[in-house]
Amino acid sequence: MHPPILETRQEHWTDEAACAARAAALAARPALRDAFIELQGPLGAGKTTFTRHLLRALGVTGRIKSPSYAVVEPYELDSGPAWHFDFYRFGDEREWEDAGFRDIFAGPGLKLVEWAQNAGETLPAPDLRVELTPLECDQRAVKLIAYTERGLELLK
Repeated sequence: MHPPILETRQEHWTDEAACAARAAALAARPALRDAFIELQGPLGAGKTTFTRHLLRALGVTGRIKSPSYAVVEPYELDSGPAWHFDFYRFGDEREWEDAGFRDIFAGPGLKLVEWAQNAGETLPAPDLRVELTPLECDQRAVKLIAYTERGLELLK
């Protein structure tokens, strides 16, 4: 259950360059350092692509893998730790506890989560939700939803 929405913005990304530009703008926000960003959208919507652009903008130089099978991929940034989660294959909320994810979410660092709904009520409320809807010709309708003051800072 998410807290009340503080602000919602609608965007239209005409191509992957627009996705990269939004990721770079977000990476420039100091509030991103300890943010929890939830990425929503159907398969192929661009959740992992957006995450890759964001991590590149934050200075990750090596391979950025999709955590579909590993569930989580950690990264060390100049600003601190970052984790990219993919709960697509999550089948039991107990996996959350068993894997120690509660400790990660309670600590500092950027958390990027795909398929958050599959983790049930175990996840805390996100600071920002990015909802991606594929359109024709690689375009995306994007809704950015801030749930916290940190989320509002990310939208500036």
